[in-house]
Amino acid sequence: MLRRLSRILNRFRLDERGMALVEMALIAPLMLLLSAGVFEFGNLIHRKLLMEAGLSDGARFAARCNSALYTSAGLAINCADIAANIAVFGNAAGTGNARVAGWQKANVTVTIAASGSCQDTVVAGVTQYRSTTAQVCIVRAAGTYAYAGVGMLSLLGISPMTLSGFHEERWTRF
Repeated sequence: MLRRLSRILNRFRLDERGMALVEMALIAPLMLLLSAGVFEFGNLIHRKLLMEAGLSDGARFAARCNSALYTSAGLAINCADIAANIAVFGNAAGTGNARVAGWQKANVTVTIAASGSCQDTVVAGVTQYRSTTAQVCIVRAAGTYAYAGVGMLSLLGISPMTLSGFHEERWTRF
C-alpha cells in the first residue's frame, strides 16, 4: 500500500500538465495590479503636465498683455482674466473644453506685477535677472487641480489628491 501511494505521488510530482495554468493564476493578479498602477501614475503625470502647460501659456500672455494700451484704444479688457482663460481652456474667450477634464477657471490665479512681485535683479552678489533696472516685476500664474484618478488610488485606499503648479514670467511693459 505504501509503495502504491509512493508511485501515485511520484507520478503526480513529475506530471507537468497544467503547470502554465497554475503559474498564470499566481502571476496574473500581480501583473494586473502593477499594470493598473503604471496606468494610474501615467494619467496623473499627463494631467499635471497639461496643467503646467496651461499655466505657462497663461503667464506668458499676461506678461505681454497691457490693459492700459487696450483701454486707451477703447477696449476694456482684463489681462488676468484672459490669461486664466488661456491657462484653462487654451483660448482667450474661455470656451470649449478645459485642457484637463474638470479643471476650472476658479482654480487658477494670475497675478500681474503686483508690488510684492518685483524682485531685485542681484541678490547676495548673484545676478537673478539680466536687466537695466534694479528691480524686475514678475507675472505669476498658479493653479490647483483635484485629481481623483481612474480608480486605482481609491482601490488602495488613497484619497483624491490636489495637484498644484505655477509658472512665472518676467513682466514686459511696452
